[in-house]
Amino acid sequence: MKLNKKALENLDRIERIKIINAVSGIKPANLIASINEDGITNVAIFSSVVHLGSDPALLGFILRPIGEVPRNTYDNILANNSYTINHIHPEFTKKAHYTSAKFDASISEFERCGLTEEYIEACKAPFVKESRFKMGMQFVEALPIKQNNTLLVIGEITSLILPDASFESTEDINLEEINSIGISGLNSYYTVNKIAEYPYARTSEVPKFK
Repeated sequence: MKLNKKALENLDRIERIKIINAVSGIKPANLIASINEDGITNVAIFSSVVHLGSDPALLGFILRPIGEVPRNTYDNILANNSYTINHIHPEFTKKAHYTSAKFDASISEFERCGLTEEYIEACKAPFVKESRFKMGMQFVEALPIKQNNTLLVIGEITSLILPDASFESTEDINLEEINSIGISGLNSYYTVNKIAEYPYARTSEVPKFK
């Protein structure tokens, strides 16, 4: 299959969304949880969480254009500057998937989709209890992307919670041990299998390749 710009633009809307969402490969699947000023919780699946820096520890995620559909997650983050990012595992993939439905702000996806709120330490926003890898986040800023009116929401990690067994002797995190999953397109989920590990790359240590 070969598609040029015109062919992509002429695709059915959903077909185009699914294809373009898949071209970058397997993406991390996360649930972002938040709470509004009335105490109503929200949790929604995102496949756009990305590492932005380690010092400070920053992560970003993409929000579709504001006003296109309700953005309860963003409204809640702006209300209290707190949210959580939670890895998804095979045991609750189906429940996580259905948090993508456009629920009214008065309905908690935790309750509607059978997930459990968990409050840890000083983080105001709930964590997803079913997740084994979760992060408390402090909102930093939101940067507009003018080309398509989306937003890059940036937050700093304030707490990191994961099993001790997930750390290997090299101090890397073994995502296969945690059994975190990935997502492609709109609705395809994949498990993670570790296939190799290499040392930190230094020019003096690069092997000769044929």
